[in-house]
Amino acid sequence: MENNGALKDIRVVEMGQLLAGPFCGQLLGDMGADVIKVEPPGQGDPLRDWGQGEDKVAWEVVARNKRSVSANLRVAEGQELARRLIATADVLVENFKPGTLEKWGMGPEVLHQLNPGLIIARMSGYGQTGPYSDRAGFGGIGEAMGGWRYIVGEPDRPPSRMGVSIGDTLTASYGCMGVLAALHVREKTGKGQVVDTALYEAVLQVMESLVPEYDRSGIIRERSGSFLPGIAPSNVYRCRDGEFMIGANKDAIFRRLCQAMGQPELADDDRYATHLARGKHQLELDALINEWTTTLTIDEVDRLMIAHSVPAGRVYRAPEMIADPHFQAREAIVQVETERFGKLRMQNAFPRLSMTPSSIRSPAPSIVGQHNNEIWHELVGVSIDEMLDFRARGVI
Repeated sequence: MENNGALKDIRVVEMGQLLAGPFCGQLLGDMGADVIKVEPPGQGDPLRDWGQGEDKVAWEVVARNKRSVSANLRVAEGQELARRLIATADVLVENFKPGTLEKWGMGPEVLHQLNPGLIIARMSGYGQTGPYSDRAGFGGIGEAMGGWRYIVGEPDRPPSRMGVSIGDTLTASYGCMGVLAALHVREKTGKGQVVDTALYEAVLQVMESLVPEYDRSGIIRERSGSFLPGIAPSNVYRCRDGEFMIGANKDAIFRRLCQAMGQPELADDDRYATHLARGKHQLELDALINEWTTTLTIDEVDRLMIAHSVPAGRVYRAPEMIADPHFQAREAIVQVETERFGKLRMQNAFPRLSMTPSSIRSPAPSIVGQHNNEIWHELVGVSIDEMLDFRARGVI
């Protein structure tokens, strides 16, 4: 597929493993960047073996639009290869423990001497500074310390989690945002910089007013299950054949919901007439709505919500997403011809740009070091004899 992406003239070197760094690389690659992933010889990134089911397919999403080279970064020759490659790049993405790059002779001071315009996106548990910076960190720890885990789940049970690694992907998304901002600055100054993204801080950014609520009013948010306290009605309600999401917490929308329910008088009831009143009587209001939805099927409630312009939606799993005509019309899910599994459905590139569209142009590399020849030999200038020697000694 032709590359018309916004970043088609940008080269990214991606180092690191598992999710935060690789997801940042995926985002940049979807936007057109030439992403060269450096993997350890042999097994490669552990993501190659991640996913549920017998066929592990997580790699097919995260490594799309990337080329794979192998290099043992724990030995001097592998580090030198990496420095030579980074010298040709616009962006370096890494999610090693802080201090690792420096130990390998690839700290920002060294790399900026080689490549002054280089943007270094660093993702870690606690950031590059501070008393916790040298601690190991995973996405789940960032979710816990950033405030996410404590408020997710039922109030009478321990903290829960989402079914995806949201801490990692949030960090990667903010890292990508930082890279784009740094590229803009480089256009004006010619200088690169470091983008320091911590897992816990990425989660903290989406905590809305959790901190100032405590600072001002002493409020500590607690787990509330399927609803957000004070925001009503906005919940998943039972129907005769399943669950359905309704969000009608704005006054005018709530009035339309009451009309759809055949109970217009509720909109003028002092207990429900305003946002604050509905928040105070949230549980009883949800019970009223649930009593109504349980008499109807999902299709019937859906038609009523559409007719009365009330935001609502079905609670989808993968089969419903694939079958949905709106998903199909917007190509939100596409089939990609992968090297290991043939045609495989996955989420399309996002967000959508009208002039410089993002795209999935190539499948995930199936072999570790699949592009060694075109990168190490053709781009970096390593001779064939050197490559044979490096391969024999496990450097690549």
